[in-house]
Amino acid sequence: MSSPLDQFELVPIFLFETQNLPLFLDFTFANFSFFLIYIGVLLFIGVYTGNARTFLFPSIFQLLWEEFYEFLYLLFTQQAGIKGNMVFPLFTTVFLVIFFCNVIGLVPFSFTITSSFLMTFSLAVTFNLGIFIFGYLKHEMKFWKLFVPKRVPRVLVPLLVMIELLSYLIRSFSLALRLFANMMAGHTLLFILAGFCVVPLTLGLVGFFSFIPFLLVLFVYMLEVGIAFLQAYVFVVLLAIYFNEAINLH
Repeated sequence: MSSPLDQFELVPIFLFETQNLPLFLDFTFANFSFFLIYIGVLLFIGVYTGNARTFLFPSIFQLLWEEFYEFLYLLFTQQAGIKGNMVFPLFTTVFLVIFFCNVIGLVPFSFTITSSFLMTFSLAVTFNLGIFIFGYLKHEMKFWKLFVPKRVPRVLVPLLVMIELLSYLIRSFSLALRLFANMMAGHTLLFILAGFCVVPLTLGLVGFFSFIPFLLVLFVYMLEVGIAFLQAYVFVVLLAIYFNEAINLH
């Protein structure tokens, strides 16, 4: 790779001749699709293994899985309330998918799915649209009260309604951009810093001059692991808050 941004390029793995077909019928199998299927298989194996055999005295793996599940449940109920239990499994799946995508992307020579804005924007739009439909079906016309601030002068109501509606519409964009930008910036930084580890070796400077850049890269790498978890956490927390607003019209 000649550029730090080359790692985010979609590379075809299997090409299909689609010259005479519309663009939406292009079935070219790229690295994005491969890693999406790969992560789905890993996620299925991990969840199935964690729930297939449970014991009264749990193993370390079962204990970690139960603690993780309890953490997500408390997180979601604090933000969405008890009514959020109906969609808790779905939001748990979203958290795991985003977290797995972020972590797998840190493996050398892999592809970070969440560094694609199309992926993050599709997730954000789909869930925000689903939350909007769910809230409208529950409250019908009362749902529009969500965009009318309380205890404000009537003169300012039209302006504030437009602002609230605009902020509601750009939720998907901000939600997607936050995840996309953090993943892309972190991996770009890792690529640049890794180059500083290679330069001393090419110049024959082995020892102190190559050890310091390696420690720096290791520190940033561990930081990126924490960011991978944090971004999945933030994504699900914001979705839970949006769901809570749609249910309770806060």
